[in-house]
Order: sequence, then structure tokens, then C-alpha cells
Amino acid sequence: MNLHKPDVKVTSAEEALQLLKEGNQRYRDNKMSDKTDYEESRKVLAGGQKPFAIVLCCADSRVAPEIFFDQKLGDIFVVRNAGNVVDETVLGSIEYGAEHLGSPLVVVVGHSCCGAVTAACEGGELPHNIQTIVDKIAPSVKQGGGVDEVIHTHAKEMAEQVRSNEIIKHMGTRVEAAYYDIVTGEVCWL
Repeated sequence: MNLHKPDVKVTSAEEALQLLKEGNQRYRDNKMSDKTDYEESRKVLAGGQKPFAIVLCCADSRVAPEIFFDQKLGDIFVVRNAGNVVDETVLGSIEYGAEHLGSPLVVVVGHSCCGAVTAACEGGELPHNIQTIVDKIAPSVKQGGGVDEVIHTHAKEMAEQVRSNEIIKHMGTRVEAAYYDIVTGEVCWL
């Protein structure tokens, strides 16, 4: 349920994408929507969720899509992990959002100053679990470029992995890649 405009039901990926773009513009303009009535939001959402978009992004504490897309509780189904990597668990969450919740749009968001991508670019020995993250980013590193270029490449590659998922294809879910600049607050679409 989109609590910004409860009388408007988002039915297409184009409408969902437009809401995210408008929300990011409000965030950058520092003219965000009023979200002070969390009590009412919780009451409405207790009956179920109908997010209009699925967002895969990094677990970085500076990267909060509900904020930089200026959305309310229940508007977006967020999946987060270090480096916004796609694995079976992430795909399962995205499949759930698309198939069971009916979200028509998936956005994979990379971001500036990403520690996971920086670690992948720098190489070296890492603890096993962190190395599994870096290993997922390594194909993007091999394509070359500076850290920001690798972040863009990685977001696009992760979006392609989501796009090639059979359930995502079957549902006709649109998949986009984006880049969030922590300093400016701007989301660029890749």
C-alpha cells in the first residue's frame, strides 16, 4: 500500500519508478513528505503489505532507501547486505516480493564510498565470510576501472542476475540498476 497517496494504486513498473524518482528529488531538495503518523501507518500495515517496489541495496548505515527515496513504511520491500550482492537468499526474498507481494519493479542500488567494493578492488586476505562477499564482486573488478566504475558495473551485473531469474521473468517484473551518491543524495539510473 502506498501511504503517500492511498487513493492511488501503483500497478506498473513505470508508475513505481516515477514515485522513486519523485521521492529522491524531494529528498535532495530537503522537502520530504511528512511521516510523523507512524501509529496510523502501523495500523494500516498490520493488515498486510503491498509494496510498490523491491530495492536491493548495501547494508551500509548511510544507505537507507526508505529515506533517500522518501517513502513510508510499507512502500518498498528492502533487501540489504554488504555490497548489494545477489545470492540464493537474496533471490528468494526478491522472488517473494515480486510473486507474492506483486511488486512490479526491482531496483539494485550501488552507492558511493562502498566498503565492500573498495575491499574487492584492493584485494588481500579477508576473513572467510567477508571473502564470500568480495568473491561476488570480483567479476566486476576484473572488468577494470576505478572504484566508482566498479560500483556501477557491479550494480548492473547484480541487476542482470535478478533479471535472468525465472520467476522475475515469468512475473514480468522490471529490473533497474542505480547508483546512490552519499554526498549529494542523488540516485542516478544506470
